[in-house]
Amino acid sequence: MDSMDMNVLSHALEWSESGHRVALATVAETWGSAPRPVGAWLAVREDGQLVGSVSGGCIEEDLITRMRDDGFPQETAQSVVYGVTKEEAARFGLPCGGKVRLVVEPRPDIRLLRELRERIQAKQLAARVLELKQGSCRLEGATRYDKTSFDGETLRVIYGPRWRLLIVGAGQLSHYLADIALSADYEVTVVDPREEFASGWEKSRVDFIKAMPDDVILQLGVDTHTAIVALTHDPKIDDMALLEALKSPAFYVGALGSRVNTEKRKRRLAQFDLSGEEIERLHGPTGIYIGSRTPPEMAISIMAEITARKNGVPVLQRRELASDFLADAIQQMNRMTV
Repeated sequence: MDSMDMNVLSHALEWSESGHRVALATVAETWGSAPRPVGAWLAVREDGQLVGSVSGGCIEEDLITRMRDDGFPQETAQSVVYGVTKEEAARFGLPCGGKVRLVVEPRPDIRLLRELRERIQAKQLAARVLELKQGSCRLEGATRYDKTSFDGETLRVIYGPRWRLLIVGAGQLSHYLADIALSADYEVTVVDPREEFASGWEKSRVDFIKAMPDDVILQLGVDTHTAIVALTHDPKIDDMALLEALKSPAFYVGALGSRVNTEKRKRRLAQFDLSGEEIERLHGPTGIYIGSRTPPEMAISIMAEITARKNGVPVLQRRELASDFLADAIQQMNRMTV
C-alpha cells in the first residue's frame, strides 16, 4: 500500500511519461477549519483524472474544471485562495470560516519529481522548494524536525517518512500493524531474534532485523519521532526492549498484554535501572479500547493510540474508563427500573 505522497507522485510521473499534461496543487496555508493539512497535494491531468486531495470536496471539482477549460495557461506556479467569503466557503465545501491557499504548478519539473521519488524510495527525507517569484523549484535535504512552510513567496514541503515505528516481534499482528503504519507514512522496522518468524518480510517495504531488540534500539538512534511497540508476548524479548525504549526519547512506548500482565511487567521493570516516571511512560495494554478481537482490529487500536499520542490528543477510550462508563450506565438503568 503506497502512502498518499507516493500515490500522487507515482501517478503524476506515470501520466507525464505517457504524454499527458499534468498540474500539481499543494495546500500552502489554511485558516479556520480546514479539511486537509498543509502539505497535502494532488495531481490532475488535462482530461480531468485526479489523484490525491486538497479538500475532499468541491475545490477538486473546480481544479478539474479549470484544467479542462484552459489547462492553467500560466507557465509558473501561482497561489490561489479558496473560501474567502461565506458563500465561497459553502460553494467549495469548506467548513464554516475555513479558508485554503493552494500553490498550483501548471508545469511541474518532471526531472525533480523523479529525483524526489528516488529519495522517498530510499527512505530519505527531502524538501521540495518552490520559489513563486522566480518561478523555480529545487530539492533540498531535510530532517524529521523540519515542517512544511510558506512565507508568501517560498513554499517548502517536506516529503518522506518523518515518523518511524519500531515493532518488536514479527507475528501476525505485526504484519497488520506494519501495513497500517506504512499507509500513514511511517518508516517501519520490525525486529525479532527468532528464526521461525523471519520469513514473510522479504518483499515488504518494512526493514526486518533478526537481532535482539534492545541492541537494535540502541543502534537505531531513537528520537522523538519514533514509536516503539513490543508485541511478542515473550517477556524475555519484550522486557529487554522496553528497558531501552522507556529510557529513550521515543514519543510512544507500548506493549501487548492484559492489565494484569502489564502490572506484573511494571513490577519486573522496577527491579532494573528505570525510574518510576520512566516506567509510567509505558502504554499497556497498548491500543485504545474498541473491543478488538482479531489481529486487524488490534492493529487499528494500536495505531489509533500512536496517532493520538503523535498529535497530542488525550486518549479517553481506555479499557478502565470504558468499564467505568458501562458500570455507571447500568446503575442509571437500574435506578430507572426501580
